[in-house]
Amino acid sequence: MWMTRDFQRVEPTTSVVEAARVMSHKRVRRLPVVEKWPDGLHLLGIVSTRDVIHAFPSHVNPFAIEGPDARLTPTTVSQVMTISPRTVTADTPIEMAAAMMSEHKIGALPVMREKIIVGIISESDIFRAFVSLFSSKETGARITFDVTKGEDVFALVGQLAKRHQMKILSLIWTQHDQLPVCVVRVAGNNVGEMLDELWSSGHPVVNVIRFPS
Repeated sequence: MWMTRDFQRVEPTTSVVEAARVMSHKRVRRLPVVEKWPDGLHLLGIVSTRDVIHAFPSHVNPFAIEGPDARLTPTTVSQVMTISPRTVTADTPIEMAAAMMSEHKIGALPVMREKIIVGIISESDIFRAFVSLFSSKETGARITFDVTKGEDVFALVGQLAKRHQMKILSLIWTQHDQLPVCVVRVAGNNVGEMLDELWSSGHPVVNVIRFPS
């Protein structure tokens, strides 16, 4: 649902200089290295801007490390790419992809369907998914509940929304500073009346943000 299907890629024989040009021109920081087979694109590795930077010798690259072979500049991406990079499948939940990227400090993951690469999921795609969950042009509110005591927020908000002819856009459980919270977005013209009833009910609300703000 969120991966980039028409992604930039290179072949193992692509020169490092050409890979650098593609990254700069297309404004991407990593390129899957693939081989074209009759059944599709097979992933061999991934090359990043970091790999390209370190590919150049020390006399033109301040980040290079001097060594016995420091002057032997790699010429193709197959010489500098990461072999067997971490990947996800097309049906991997977006939150699992985000957690993997955060844990391993990587900015993108090739998306596989069996042995074929079918897309790439990047930080930008994750941000786009996050925005879609929390953005709305409709009049409404985002309500954050403290659920330390295990309150059934869904039942509560469902009743309030029905009573005030509001609709629930999203409902997410998470933790903030070790505090378990439930974040609910509702939309409709009677948001003021719904919030008035919520405040008077005494339920543990952390904050409320009206939108559009």
